[in-house]
Parts: sequence; structure tokens; C-alpha cells
Amino acid sequence: MELHTPTSARLTTLTLFGIKKGSLRWGLAQMGTSGPHLSKVPGLLFYKLLGSGHGKGFSIKPNFWRYGLMCTWESEAAADTFLNSSALMQEYKNHTFESWTIRLLPYQSHGQWDNQEPFSPTLTEPHTSGPVAVLTRASINWLALPNFWRFVPETSKALDDAEGLICSIGLGELPFIRQATFSVWESMEAMKQYAYKNPLHKEVMRRTRAENWYSEELFARFKPVATQGTWNGKDPLEHVKLTEI
Repeated sequence: MELHTPTSARLTTLTLFGIKKGSLRWGLAQMGTSGPHLSKVPGLLFYKLLGSGHGKGFSIKPNFWRYGLMCTWESEAAADTFLNSSALMQEYKNHTFESWTIRLLPYQSHGQWDNQEPFSPTLTEPHTSGPVAVLTRASINWLALPNFWRFVPETSKALDDAEGLICSIGLGELPFIRQATFSVWESMEAMKQYAYKNPLHKEVMRRTRAENWYSEELFARFKPVATQGTWNGKDPLEHVKLTEI
């Protein structure tokens, strides 16, 4: 798949897997067994194996039938080879009833993930129009866990009624502690309307700073450039116009 990706921007992919009935144990196990294989993939610069929660944002209730894999790549060719013909991806296909991959180019990224900045370098062009994808992830301080989980679920529920939200999922590396939300919005304006004007979200942002909820956090915005496959039976961006660079 040729996207004419500029060398200045780090190609990122997120793949979501729907686990087949009868493969629940495999789904749980792959969180531990896939890492050694991924560490040897040519051109793979950074990866995270992710579980998911029920609902559209941070969730205290895990979903054992949906998993994610986020990667950053040295080149499109490296991503294509892995996604389309690797033995590990064939293993996923054998145990899943569907998968959906979105390809992304970062507009901006602030913060770190395991002391790394995986989405740098970013695009030099600013967002002008079209959809925008957002990743928010954090490692939550132990002492902040009670307040975090008291306030954040209500904020995540507000995503259900957020205008301009195309799709969203809560992801995580470690239950309760290392959490993330990935979402795609019709426009930058729609995303900002929720992020900065929704009263529940504004209150969580205030408490995050005032009460030092996070030991590490990262916020990134991306340009969606291509999708493939299905998530909950369809491609959420099927009717959204995506523009290549």
C-alpha cells in the first residue's frame, strides 16, 4: 500500500482484533507471547500490545474479546510486510473473526510512553480540514487511583453523546494502572468541543493537574490516511474521505 508518506513523519498503525469464540485463552496469552516475536520484526520501531475495556473510553471493566496492537514504523514497506504477510499476523487471523487497521501520521505529540517519544518526528503541515485521530494515555499514580476511577468513567460515558465522534475505544497495557483512549473525530473542531468545553472532561483535566494523577502521560493527534478491515462488523471510516500527503 503506497501512501507517499513523507520521511519527516512517523508512520503509526493501530490494529484492533476481535477474538473468535473458543480462542479466549489464546487472546489472553498473546499479550505475553507476542512480544518476543514483535521485538524481531524488521523496521518496527515501537510497539504496544493492548487490552481493551467496555465502552468508548477509560473503563474499569475489561473486554477479553477485543485487543489492540499499536506500532510505529521505519517505512511503509516494513509495515506492509508485517501486516500482510508475517507469521505472527497469520496467527492472529487464525484466532480472530475480524481485524481493523488504521494508518496514521502524527500532527503533534506531547509527553512520553515508557520514557520514549514514539510518534516523533511529526508532520510539518498543520491540520486544515478532515478527520483527526487522538490518543491519550497515562500511567496512573497509585495514590491517585481512587479519585481517577471515581471521576473518569463518567467522562468516558460522555463520549456516547459527543457530537462529531466517529469511533472510540478504551485501551490499556495494565488493568487500572496504564490506560489509554483512542478516538477518531470528524474534525478538529468537534474534538476540541468535547475536550475543552464538556464540563465533565474539563473537571477531569483540572483534577489531573491539581491532584497529580499521572506519573507519565502522552497526548497525540494524528492524520488518518488509510483503513482496512472491520471493527464491530464495519469500517468506521468507510464513508469518511481520507487524504494522503
